[in-house]
Amino acid sequence: MTEPKAVQGAQLVGRVARILRIVGSRPAGASTARVVRESGLTRPTAHRILSSLAAEGLLDVDSFGNWVLGTELFLLGSAAAARFPFEELARPSLRRLAQESGESAFYSVLRGNETVCVLREEGSFPVRSFVLREGVRFPLGVASAGTAILAFLPEAQKENLLDRWDEHAGEFAAGHTEATVRRQLEETKLRGYSVNPGLVLEGSWGMGAAVFDGRGNAAGAVSLTGIEPRFRPERQPFLGRLLMEEAHRISTKLEGVTARRSGGGGDSIKA
Repeated sequence: MTEPKAVQGAQLVGRVARILRIVGSRPAGASTARVVRESGLTRPTAHRILSSLAAEGLLDVDSFGNWVLGTELFLLGSAAAARFPFEELARPSLRRLAQESGESAFYSVLRGNETVCVLREEGSFPVRSFVLREGVRFPLGVASAGTAILAFLPEAQKENLLDRWDEHAGEFAAGHTEATVRRQLEETKLRGYSVNPGLVLEGSWGMGAAVFDGRGNAAGAVSLTGIEPRFRPERQPFLGRLLMEEAHRISTKLEGVTARRSGGGGDSIKA
């Protein structure tokens, strides 16, 4: 008698999480229509969940009528931040990357079959690309960070995604065809870093290098984004070297964390 209720409750949690991700992925918030379209829920169901989240302080409505993240989420996030000190892990590397390249630098982590941007550092070059920012998610294999990570995952895991690529990539499948992604993955393994030639947004280029945890698993990536002229072929080796050096520094930190965990110490940094 209790199993249907348990399933229904789990389904509701999944819907709530999906809506929070949709709203949180956009700094300007999301309209009800966008939430309905991207969540696949009916409008009455979506609005009921949105209103309930707002009543709990997890969402708010801005002056334009868009749903935005609420104060309670900020408080919860602040409490959780102590477990995930990305600042300690990657901020020094991002600062060096931005300073030496002039481009915007980012740190993204692997979360299921997605990459999530968790840190950014603006470079000095005045013209920037705004495709990537904190909280933005991409299907694994899309954009430079996702390509860098996927290239170094186990073959079976990689093929599982590629075999259902169009379904996995969703709206990005048109620009990231399976053939294109397979070629990019091979090139990334040969070079050690990925290059995204404006596949997410025309004219917005990116490069990335994978970060590995203490077990040798690709767990995240550092990346640079900017306009196409800043990523010409003659400059790519220089940027690639910078990325791989900083990716190695972060990987070394993660190796230290794994060693402390194995020895019974704390886990102050998590990818």
